[in-house]
Amino acid sequence: MCGIVGYVGPRPALDVVVEGLRRLEYRGYDSAGVAIIDDDGALQIAKKAGRIENLDKELATRTIAGTTGMGHTRWATHGPPNDRNAHPHAGGNGRIAVVHNGIIENFAELRAELETAGVDFASDTDTETVAHLVAAHLDAQGGSLADAVRAVCGRLQGAFTLVLLDAKEPDVVVAARRNSPLVVGVGDGEMFLGSDVAAFIEFTRDAVELGQNQVVEIRRDGYTITDFAGAPAEGKPFHIDWDLTAAEKGGYDYFMLKEIQEQPSAVRDTLLGHLSDGHIVLDEQRLDIQELRDIDKVFIVACGTAYHSGLIGKQAIEHWTRVPVEVEMASEFRYRDPVLDRQTLVVPISQSGETADTLEAVRYASQQRARVLAICNTNGAQIPRESDAVLYTHAGPEIGVAATKTFLAQVAAVELVGLALAQARGTKYGDEIISEYETLCSVPDAIGRVLQSVEPVRELARDIADAKAVLFLGRHVGYPVALEGALKLKELAYMHAEGFPAGELKHGPIALIEEGLPVVVIMPSASGRPILHQKMLSNVAEVKARGGRMIVIGEESDTAARSLAAHYIEVPAVPTLLSPFVTTVPLQVLAAEIAQARGFDVDKPRNLAKSVTVE
Repeated sequence: MCGIVGYVGPRPALDVVVEGLRRLEYRGYDSAGVAIIDDDGALQIAKKAGRIENLDKELATRTIAGTTGMGHTRWATHGPPNDRNAHPHAGGNGRIAVVHNGIIENFAELRAELETAGVDFASDTDTETVAHLVAAHLDAQGGSLADAVRAVCGRLQGAFTLVLLDAKEPDVVVAARRNSPLVVGVGDGEMFLGSDVAAFIEFTRDAVELGQNQVVEIRRDGYTITDFAGAPAEGKPFHIDWDLTAAEKGGYDYFMLKEIQEQPSAVRDTLLGHLSDGHIVLDEQRLDIQELRDIDKVFIVACGTAYHSGLIGKQAIEHWTRVPVEVEMASEFRYRDPVLDRQTLVVPISQSGETADTLEAVRYASQQRARVLAICNTNGAQIPRESDAVLYTHAGPEIGVAATKTFLAQVAAVELVGLALAQARGTKYGDEIISEYETLCSVPDAIGRVLQSVEPVRELARDIADAKAVLFLGRHVGYPVALEGALKLKELAYMHAEGFPAGELKHGPIALIEEGLPVVVIMPSASGRPILHQKMLSNVAEVKARGGRMIVIGEESDTAARSLAAHYIEVPAVPTLLSPFVTTVPLQVLAAEIAQARGFDVDKPRNLAKSVTVE
């Protein structure tokens, strides 16, 4: 999500920056802009909503010459995707310009402080607060741009990459990083900044990865790195061996493999900023607390992978709120005459926000006077525009057609909806809400641990790539994970794969078991769900007795399940309702690796489209 380019050197900065933005288009965006310090020492800003071609048309009407500049492609978070919200943003009467990736959680209170001091804002964004805060610091205390950035960063909460220009320091670009990527490109008499190396790989293969909570100042002859307190710090130098195409994919063979690795960030960014003063807050909330309190039934409507995230969310919402939840295929929803009224909450889940079946379900719900709270990955899309409230998944653009990081981001979002309802209805105390939220926020680290140990999964995938079918079994929240694992294998490897509730085996599916058939089991926690764990052990024994090749995904300490498995895939122990975050990842890796072994395009499976805009 979002692309950043920065440059200082002898070349025309505008050319370097705009071409760098083109190389970052694969990240997805809804507006683009540049800021250049021109040869007269003035800050020139140009920005337009839409594609870079729109920015090109704007630039064609202007003459901007200078050798220091920066650019940005925006994936909207705060404020709709239009010209006024596009980056860069200015402060200090045009002295300061800033671009920003990420989310500043406490921007509302910072903005209120600045408005009280008489600052007029030109946008709806969280980013603009930084430009005004830096300008205010320079006016009050002087010093360098880097000094001001360090001081302001100490006041910011959230995840961000910031890049700033100061018209009074025309040969310097300053950047800061917290929980959002930033790399420095080291050239000969020129320096670059980028959200990834694709921004500058045409000019240099030498780079430095900026560390957490660090500020970098680049000049033609080098760079200086400090921490936010001003103490000297070091980045991580590396040499880029990839070509441009590989650079866009982060060195992975496919975008999907890169996106699987990005899942800790996708979940973390989705959760960021949604707890304020001990209360869960949504992104766009046109429903008041009383309206949420009145909800007595929830429908989740979605398609494909998003439907599976809804099945997981159902368990959390019902557990936390005691409100009944139904999960419906969006394509079937309006045709069966569901019972809806003003006390019904309909939660559509869509990555693109344009899914035709889900959009029609939203329109039907609105006609029936139900309230609609959308979960979407695309700011300003049709479904959010037609909803009463919105919770955005900040997973960033997903290039691979088969969903990976957007799925886990959707699970995080729907569980946030559960906490918001529990808060409104009073079914959980304030300290319980905070505790559940903080536990959710620990999940990205657990996902990261899984990603560090998936090599045995890849080896297993290559071993079973020639199987004619694979079955997936789960219980409770493990059942939707089984469905998702089967769907990924169908989408990517074109294999027959089915997901079943494990308890249903004896009612028919056990007839499919034959010698050597791979059967993947999502094992419940022995401590969190001991009864289900015992039941699942019995199911595993039944399948194993009939020759099934048991592949079990379970907690590291589960010796009973391990003893029954031909292949045991360890995942960290997490609370039961959060277990899909860790048990899904091995299934994604398994499907992608099997597809590669069978010679298929992982990013572009046959017959599928990323956004399904027809019914």
